[in-house]
Amino acid sequence: MGRILLCVLDLLVVSSFCCGITQEHKPVLTVSPSWLRPGASVTLSCRVERPSAGWRFYWYRAVPDLSHKNYSYVPLPDSISGTVQDSYVLHGQTHTAGYACRADGRNPDYSTGYSEPKFVWSAGLDPTASLTVTPAKEQHFISESVSINCEGDSPPWIVKEFVTLNNRSKLSDCSTWRTMSGSSCTFNIYFSYTAVCWCESGSGAFSNAVNITGHNRDLFLVSPVHPVTEASSVTLTCRLRGQNTVSNVIFYHNDKLIQNNSREELNISKVSQSDEGFYKCEYSGKVSPQSWMTVQALSRPESSTFPVLLVIRSVIGVGVIIILLFLLCRCIKSEASQDKNQQQIYSTLLHGQREDPEEIPEYDDVTSE
Repeated sequence: MGRILLCVLDLLVVSSFCCGITQEHKPVLTVSPSWLRPGASVTLSCRVERPSAGWRFYWYRAVPDLSHKNYSYVPLPDSISGTVQDSYVLHGQTHTAGYACRADGRNPDYSTGYSEPKFVWSAGLDPTASLTVTPAKEQHFISESVSINCEGDSPPWIVKEFVTLNNRSKLSDCSTWRTMSGSSCTFNIYFSYTAVCWCESGSGAFSNAVNITGHNRDLFLVSPVHPVTEASSVTLTCRLRGQNTVSNVIFYHNDKLIQNNSREELNISKVSQSDEGFYKCEYSGKVSPQSWMTVQALSRPESSTFPVLLVIRSVIGVGVIIILLFLLCRCIKSEASQDKNQQQIYSTLLHGQREDPEEIPEYDDVTSE
């Protein structure tokens, strides 16, 4: 009996060792930066357990699969055959998107599964897939109700949330922890946390992303949850629990005092890029959590400049054509004049210059003697 038990234990040890070699280990993907900036590139980095094992890395875009509440993965350009480098740089990314990586070692037993998807978020509104928040602010008191609505051309939608709570982060969706009705997700805030929320559709579309913060403090800053367009106006206020607004408020921008008077709000009449950053308010010794305000560059549509350029180019083109025609006419006239002169000269040389008969001298006949 003892020998049988020893044999069983040996089999378990061997099987666990073998399984340990062939078991799929998920790599860890990191994305930098997490929030998109205009013109900035995005770097994906894939970390594996054995970095010296000669890995080859494969990079994927995560496409929402609402039917399975998961993602399918599509290879990124130039990644079908993999890369030796454990990083991949994306250029021209403008919208929220998800990514994943996978790695193969020289030994087939060292192949990994897909990493957990990681996301790069864009705050800019996109008419084909957009998210709105009601009430339209970033900070919320505990027990307040918040509604997130998805709009766009690709229903059905689902609201995703990347929650950070007690220094731990988790990806979830509204259908598992909130009330999802149609394209809207409504919930009450029950604890202090921060989250990034966005919408995903069954066709693979991603909406813009927003920050949502719930806290149990008595004071918070009422700031826009969506980006503020450059050259527009914005108003920030400070709210005390149980009250709408308070006066004699101190406002800070990136921890620098910017307003300290009896006014109850901070008005920025013409927003510029320098106004972007963290804001917070102070009232009676209480300080609110800070919120980030994004400033979106003022779009300059090409439609307004294109006709002007077209007219300028047309005028220049017509002018050049007129000048060329003028020079061509001058050239033709000059050549015609030269041909006429040459013809006269040639005729003269051929026939000689005729003398007037009256000027021909008369000679007497000469007879020989």
